[in-house]
Amino acid sequence: MPIEINGQIYYRTSEVCTEVGISRATLFRWLKEGLLKKSRRDRRGWRLFTEDELKTLKTESNRVIEK
Repeated sequence: MPIEINGQIYYRTSEVCTEVGISRATLFRWLKEGLLKKSRRDRRGWRLFTEDELKTLKTESNRVIEK
């Protein structure tokens, strides 16, 4: 369930993976590759993602690569 902090909706790692349809390993690989510029964490150290970041990840997951 997304959380709201200061009027902004954030998604946790498991929510992002479920919504985008990717594994945690894929998400962390994309983060390491720099797909998203900024990382946010809550006081427990858990990653938080905005709606825009979720859309970016969805776009990446549906991208077709031609060789």
